[in-house]
Amino acid sequence: MTTREYAIQCIKDEAQAVLNLIPQIDENFDRAVELIMQCRGKVIVTGVGKSGHIGAKIAATLASTGTPSFFINPLDVFHGDLGVMSKGDVVLAISNSGQTDELLRFIPMVLHMEIPIIGMSGNPQSLLAKYSTCHLNVSVEKEACPLNLAPTSSTTAALVMGDAMAVALMEKRHFLPQDFAQFHPGGELGKRLLTTAQDVMLTENLPLLTEEMHLGEAIILVSKGKLGLGVAISDGIVSGLITDGDIRRAMEKWQAEFFNRTVGDIMTRQPKTASPQTKISEIQKTMNEYKIHNVLVVDEKKHLLGIVDRYACVL
Repeated sequence: MTTREYAIQCIKDEAQAVLNLIPQIDENFDRAVELIMQCRGKVIVTGVGKSGHIGAKIAATLASTGTPSFFINPLDVFHGDLGVMSKGDVVLAISNSGQTDELLRFIPMVLHMEIPIIGMSGNPQSLLAKYSTCHLNVSVEKEACPLNLAPTSSTTAALVMGDAMAVALMEKRHFLPQDFAQFHPGGELGKRLLTTAQDVMLTENLPLLTEEMHLGEAIILVSKGKLGLGVAISDGIVSGLITDGDIRRAMEKWQAEFFNRTVGDIMTRQPKTASPQTKISEIQKTMNEYKIHNVLVVDEKKHLLGIVDRYACVL
């Protein structure tokens, strides 16, 4: 086999191992999700070696999707870290064999504290499975490793089972994009869902017009504004909007009469507006729905506060 063929076979083996998990989703999975849903403390994920690395990722995924979680190494428990645990917590213990010595020495302490254990292993007959409140079977037929030794398919299966729990919990908690953003304020999604119109709106040198202004004069102000629009103001409030497109169409329609026409003749009288507190994600939806490039930011009395253009929504 070529190196590419080995790579393809590895991917096929791991993909099949993941698909084989489906029949193993049973009432124990339901119980595990319910235990976490009812948890009033933290989910403490633990494991040794490769299982520990997978456990750390699962803990991070749970924590970022609404379930307070963190990872601890069972070896550290013997040196003071047991103090982070308390009644009301749930332990998720991961071991492919279910017989890992360091993990099994940790289990009696958890049981003594009457903390429920969700075991995750590839051996339903293991000691970990025996002492768990519920056990998630992540057994695989073989590792993707050509020697059938290095943890490959087994670690992938454990990771996917952890993701499955996190997704199920998100559904049960009715976890929304806004909730996700709260846990990811520095990411692109967080910025779009947490940033408001007042954070990004343009407020200086706005192209302000009047309804009575002739279009020849309006063109100059629209051009200086460099936003491709002009905002008509009457008695201090927004009364309309004209765009480059409106001006071009008016030129084609009226030709020589164009310069005798006014802003009021071509303006959109109910332009799309938003409050200063409107999230950028909502403004982006409005722009996409109505195929527009700008939204006016106004207060409750329709006084113009600023303009959000499409570029401001690209965070």
